[in-house]
Amino acid sequence: MKDITSPVLIKLKGILFLLVGLLAAALLLIEQPSLKVAVLLGIAVWCFCRFYYFAFYVIERYVDSTYRFSGLWSFFAYLVRRRKHESRAARAGSNASTDGRADKHDKTDSRNP
Repeated sequence: MKDITSPVLIKLKGILFLLVGLLAAALLLIEQPSLKVAVLLGIAVWCFCRFYYFAFYVIERYVDSTYRFSGLWSFFAYLVRRRKHESRAARAGSNASTDGRADKHDKTDSRNP
């Protein structure tokens, strides 16, 4: 599928996501109108938003600067590839999972020449 490049279509897509989400939430609250359901729905939505933020921003900025987010499938594929890479490095007994970067615990002690 081709990427959307039109600013108008991108904004329309965002508005449609918002409307569908609001409709789904409204239908759930109509089906089970209680404070408990409303609070749990709010928590679920907030947690999914935080996970999405984690998947594209936190990983790219703070964990692996070589990773470029292109969707949740891309993120899950990244996790699988990284896990395979780390397990191979562990079996080989190397510290390849850090990509050659020094860990804060790898510093040499200046007291021991």
